[in-house]
Amino acid sequence: MSDPSAGPGRIKGYHAHVYYSPQTRAIAERLRAAIGERFQARLGSWHDEPVGPHPVSMYQVAFAGEEFSGLVPWLMLNREGLDVLVHPLTDDSVADKEAGISGRIGLPRLRRGGYPHFC
Repeated sequence: MSDPSAGPGRIKGYHAHVYYSPQTRAIAERLRAAIGERFQARLGSWHDEPVGPHPVSMYQVAFAGEEFSGLVPWLMLNREGLDVLVHPLTDDSVADKEAGISGRIGLPRLRRGGYPHFC
C-alpha cells in the first residue's frame, strides 16, 4: 500500500499502458504513431497477449514528468475508445499500478498475483 505522506519527489517518471484487441490494433497503431510524433516518450514493445498484471494486449509508453500535463490530457481526448492505464514510477512497481496511485481511463481491473515482475 502506498504511503499517504509520500511526496511527488518519489516519482521518477510515468508509464501509460495502452490496451487493444485484434479488432482495435489499427487504432492502437495510429495512437502510438501520434504519441511518437507529438511527445518525448519511449514507446515500448507490443504485447499481443496478456502479460504480467495486464489483462489484455498492450504496449507501454514511458515518459518524464515534464510530459505528463500534455500527454495524459491528450490521451484522454484522443484514445478513440482504447483503455489506458497511467501510473507513476517509484520504488514500488506493484503499488504504482494499484487503484490508489494509478489513473485508469476506461479500464478493466488488473490481474493480481502469479505474474513475473516486468515493468
